[in-house]
Amino acid sequence: MQTALTERGFVSHTVDLPSLVPAGSEGRLPGMYDDARAVREKIDAIGAPLVVVGHSYGGAPVTQAADGAANVSHLVYISGFALDVGESLMTCFGAEAPDLAAVEGIIPVRDDPETTLYNDVSEEERDAVVARLLPQSALSFAEPVTVTRPAWSTIPSSYVFCDNDQSLPPDYQKPFAERTGTTYHLPSGHTPLLSMPGELADILAGIAHSDVR
Repeated sequence: MQTALTERGFVSHTVDLPSLVPAGSEGRLPGMYDDARAVREKIDAIGAPLVVVGHSYGGAPVTQAADGAANVSHLVYISGFALDVGESLMTCFGAEAPDLAAVEGIIPVRDDPETTLYNDVSEEERDAVVARLLPQSALSFAEPVTVTRPAWSTIPSSYVFCDNDQSLPPDYQKPFAERTGTTYHLPSGHTPLLSMPGELADILAGIAHSDVR
């Protein structure tokens, strides 16, 4: 994905999320707020006008982190969780909010990532990515958005539907997409950053160019 963006004249940055932890981790583990702080630190460090992209779970910390960031010109959610205030990944589809003080442990890597996450990724690249997957803290799924206004409500935002997503199917993407200003569609599985990097880069480049005109 970075190569595709570079070829189109853009500099891309990634953020390592603290909530991704080794199997067997114990004690107080980083949550969504820790991830949001990491994202905001990156936003503040870069400074220049930014298009901030959140893929899948990444939409949650991006929504929390970008609030009030004057240098963010656009938000893009790729099959992502554009949560509202008070929502978490655990509650956004109707489940009850847990007692955060009691949330502990990890959510293990799912049994079938080859099918649910990377069904349209080449076998060689898929195997390499699956080998790097880490569990995620349960707290990251439980902590709700707490800003006064979600970033997608104050910053121009777009949503990229992944039409063949086996992890977050289109019907589940729809309520999040309806919160954004513009929607795009890719005939991809859950991870077009790997399966359709050129097509996704074209969408992101178009958004970036429209923001500077």
